[in-house]
Amino acid sequence: MGATKAVTDATFSSEVLGADRPVLVDFWAEWCSPCRKVAPVLDELATELVGQVQIVKVDTDANPQITRDYQVMSVPTLMLFKNGEPIGSLIGAKPKSDIRKLIESADLEPYGAK
Repeated sequence: MGATKAVTDATFSSEVLGADRPVLVDFWAEWCSPCRKVAPVLDELATELVGQVQIVKVDTDANPQITRDYQVMSVPTLMLFKNGEPIGSLIGAKPKSDIRKLIESADLEPYGAK
């Protein structure tokens, strides 16, 4: 999983909604080939933007509650959260530039720079 972190139905609230920085959630599934295509891109972005954004993964098959709560119908779905609220999303395997643009829409600040 590299620089990204797995979250579950049980940890979503604390890891995503309670986060002190923007969080990009990758809703994915093991059987999804576009999900496997976007995973290394997300690892790269997590490393490049360390301290500014957290990138986490939710396995939709193993975590149906969060998947239903956010009405995720297709995988991969990338959903950006800031201050506990979803502020943008992308559906499907998108290029790194599109994913970076979504992340940067959250007005990133270095961690702890308030």
